[in-house]
Amino acid sequence: MPALTRDEAQTRARLLDVHHYTVDIDLTHGADHFRSRAAVRFSARIPGDTFIDVHPTELRSATLDGRPLDPDTLDGNRLPLPGLTAGEHELLVEATMPYSRTGEGMHRFTDPADGETYVYSQLFMEDVQRVFAAFDQPDLKAVFELTVTAPAGWTVLGNGIATRQDGAANRWTLAPTPPISTYLVAVAAGPWHSVHTEHAGLPFGIHCRRSLAPYLNADAEEILDITRRCYDRYHTLFDEPYPFDSYDQAFVPEFNLGAMENPGLVTLRDDFVHRSAVTDTERQTRGMVIAHEMAHMWFGDLVTLAWWDDIWLNESFAEYMGFQVLSEATRFTHTWTDFGIARKGWGYDADQRPSTHPVAPLPEDVPDTDSAQLNFDGISYAKGASALRQLVAWMGEKDFLHGVNAHISRHRFGNATLADFIDSLARATDRDVHAWAESWLRTTGVDTLTPVVGTAPDGGWTLRVDRDGTRPHHLTAGLYDRDPNDPARLVARDHLAWDIPAPAAEPGSAAPPHLHTAPGPRPALILLNDGDLTYAKVRLDPTSWETIRQALSGLPDPLSRTVVWNAARDMVRDGELPPAAYLDAARAHLPYETDIAILSGALAFARTQIADRYLPAADRPAALNTLSTIARDILRRTEGSENGDGQGLRLVAVRLFIDSATTPDGIQDWLSGGSVPGGPLLDPELRWRILGRLAVLGATTPAAIEDELARDPSATGRQGAATCHAALPDPAAKQAAWDALFTTDERTDLSNYLFNATAAGFWAPEQLDLVRPYAGRYFPAAVALAARRGQALADSAGRYAFPTPLVETTTLELGEECLRTADPSSALRRRLIDQLDDLRRALRVRGE
Repeated sequence: MPALTRDEAQTRARLLDVHHYTVDIDLTHGADHFRSRAAVRFSARIPGDTFIDVHPTELRSATLDGRPLDPDTLDGNRLPLPGLTAGEHELLVEATMPYSRTGEGMHRFTDPADGETYVYSQLFMEDVQRVFAAFDQPDLKAVFELTVTAPAGWTVLGNGIATRQDGAANRWTLAPTPPISTYLVAVAAGPWHSVHTEHAGLPFGIHCRRSLAPYLNADAEEILDITRRCYDRYHTLFDEPYPFDSYDQAFVPEFNLGAMENPGLVTLRDDFVHRSAVTDTERQTRGMVIAHEMAHMWFGDLVTLAWWDDIWLNESFAEYMGFQVLSEATRFTHTWTDFGIARKGWGYDADQRPSTHPVAPLPEDVPDTDSAQLNFDGISYAKGASALRQLVAWMGEKDFLHGVNAHISRHRFGNATLADFIDSLARATDRDVHAWAESWLRTTGVDTLTPVVGTAPDGGWTLRVDRDGTRPHHLTAGLYDRDPNDPARLVARDHLAWDIPAPAAEPGSAAPPHLHTAPGPRPALILLNDGDLTYAKVRLDPTSWETIRQALSGLPDPLSRTVVWNAARDMVRDGELPPAAYLDAARAHLPYETDIAILSGALAFARTQIADRYLPAADRPAALNTLSTIARDILRRTEGSENGDGQGLRLVAVRLFIDSATTPDGIQDWLSGGSVPGGPLLDPELRWRILGRLAVLGATTPAAIEDELARDPSATGRQGAATCHAALPDPAAKQAAWDALFTTDERTDLSNYLFNATAAGFWAPEQLDLVRPYAGRYFPAAVALAARRGQALADSAGRYAFPTPLVETTTLELGEECLRTADPSSALRRRLIDQLDDLRRALRVRGE
């Protein structure tokens, strides 16, 4: 369907005021389709022509002011509304709509564990038209009043409080919303398992599939406690009260994103209902998502962007507030460590690819919804949140929140732009926020900060910071010495506040700007951006690197260690540190790491990037053995841990040992015995993880995989089995997986999650000779799939099905030829551009 352009949206917004939608959705018409009826009341300011967006299987009827419209005039997803007169109008559109299996529109899922069926809407950006007719753009807000007819035994959830009507039919009415944007309308229906409570006079609820009920019940108090604490914290930060009538959170199946901020009904991927053991960091991630989505209730829902060029502001603000509020309101007080090690690299990587873009692109650079979709990346989330954290550090939290509150109050239930936001901040401070925004939000790329250490004339030492880039930075330089009683420990000598560029020197000052001079010996470690308040790559001088090589695990603050691991990561990616040196540091220090987020993040880079991509194939077995040794050391150190961080560290080590196994020895014994010696017992996640690794190694059979599926017939079990079957080093298994991915039709198409699971098993570095012939087939197959199945599957094909382990110039040449000649869809093109750039980087790191 054609993308809506910014010009078209602006033209329609100048013509129309949209007041009210009365929508009736009927979910009782079988497994393939549902029906919707939308009555839209709107007014035209002047006479003119426009269109309404609707993408049905069948447009059953349409009337405008009682006058029938010809359904055959529907052009793709646009129903023309010609000859509107100035004044009030009512449009009635009845349509038959298809259910989705890609997580877009109205997604339908049948749970293999018990045969129960669930549906939920995901209408973000331009998918409301897959459910009912609407003027589908964010600046045409309206009141929505929905009625839903569902199969017997189902419960209906929505943006407002849901009430079941009396009568034989299972018919539900949802309380009218305040004015909201079309993309924020939400419906979820099915035989939900629900936990209800009340807080601050509002009904709160959490919901999941019935088969997940025991797991939701086990975590319900934690989830609701975080929800209540974040709600209360936001009410101390924001002047405007929560603007909706209830707060439900539905954990839904096969959700493409982490979550969606539908007002009153947040939808989250049901992977957050943990069936198996997780680390405390993973619980913290779930808490951050809860806090992130709640921030959107004010910033995104109450005040909404006018066009998609400002999507960064929604996401950057919620990302920043999610981490900050969780750290202030809950037991998860080290959220910024997790952000630094797990999220920030996402931004750094995206910002160094050819597809980089400013945090806040110019409106003309987001000409339509297709281009806007491409900006949901590490820049809009991680870089944008980093920029806001730097802004808060620079202007002060009090002034920042004063500006935010003025912005929310000024634009409540309306739409606003970047200019509106910056103006609100500027009124709250004497800092030049407009200049800051130009430097930080309208530019691309990552600055690099390098310490330059010299000798002072009096025998002391000097520090200068060189900047490769253009942005101003407010940061801290940490100075550390070896502990004289324990050389493996580092102690802080000082923390220097540092501004780049430096302020002008005071009159009569002997020291030039940008230079720190101190007596005595230099510190053993000089760490720029200690505390991680700015967004920049930092380098370590040779003396500091030698100190880190010997004493990294003795650096006292986890956030400082995060900055060091990120510096090492960036140096490897930029060809300034050999991958083997990173592994040596990991071998020396990660067995003693106490922070689960740091351990997980550093090991993930070592396992997936260094071992699988940056080292030549001949060096890979030794790298995997090093990682296995790290895992063994952690398991020995944490033996006897029954709870707390020790158990989490142990779980990280178990996963690493499984993923790094080069032979079935050990992990096969774990699977057969049902536990790891010393714990933990094997839960479904670990059993599938082991079986997946055994499949890669050729140490299991299709029959064994099916036996495991019989043991765990859940949706997650089906995904695990799909990965295992695709991972078998057998030509017939690879062909069957390929056919399931790329040669299906509407009847046999895999759902989004089963597609991703199958793709995850297909390519393996251990099987290069077996899978190499598929590289040439991948690019045309992905192009065809993207054209047929749409943006969500195009993204999956580019992200999960790409031949990542084939770090070869031939793969690069095939991909470049595809971009030149095959005309891939916009979503696939963006993914391929990024994948090929990562491939070029891997080849450079290898020296090939």
